Amino acid sequence: MEVVTGVMFSGKSEELIRRVRRSIIAKKSIQIFKSHLDDRYGGVFSISSHDGRVVEAIPVDSSLQISQNLRDDADVIAVDEAQFLDAGIIPLVGTLAARGARVILAGTDMDFRGEPFGPMPQLMAVADLVDKLHAICVVCGGPASRNQRLIDGRPARYDSPTIMIGGRESYEARCRHCHELPRRDEDQVPLL
Repeated sequence: MEVVTGVMFSGKSEELIRRVRRSIIAKKSIQIFKSHLDDRYGGVFSISSHDGRVVEAIPVDSSLQISQNLRDDADVIAVDEAQFLDAGIIPLVGTLAARGARVILAGTDMDFRGEPFGPMPQLMAVADLVDKLHAICVVCGGPASRNQRLIDGRPARYDSPTIMIGGRESYEARCRHCHELPRRDEDQVPLL
């Protein structure tokens, strides 16, 4: 089981697509899934990287839908945007890997608040291989490890909804220092 994770714009989908293409060259039977929530760049029936690479994928709402759509002959199962799936993805991919399938998962490990996102922390913990990718901070140029959500060009407040699908118009990659997370005054956390 392999997990490719990190901030938006770090190349997670691009890396998943690269691994899938190498499996195609190796003549493996492949099945690709993605969360139905991600309809950017080419619609719900494909995985697209921010740089324009595309592979076809089956859109799903849950781990159950992945299980129901799995072919018996799949040697490689790839899942993009795994952070949007339910916790059932963890035992499902564990079972697939135990049966000998190569499982490749890609997803953002932290939400825009900098907090663990969906099942990604558990997937990273049980994976055989984890690659955490970084983008470039748009403010200082350093390694970006945070997703800065923007609403009308300004940093989103802490109490904004966790899930908001978007691309460059709604998110920026930022480092820990440049990441902003406005809170209401009464919610300010005192520094020690």
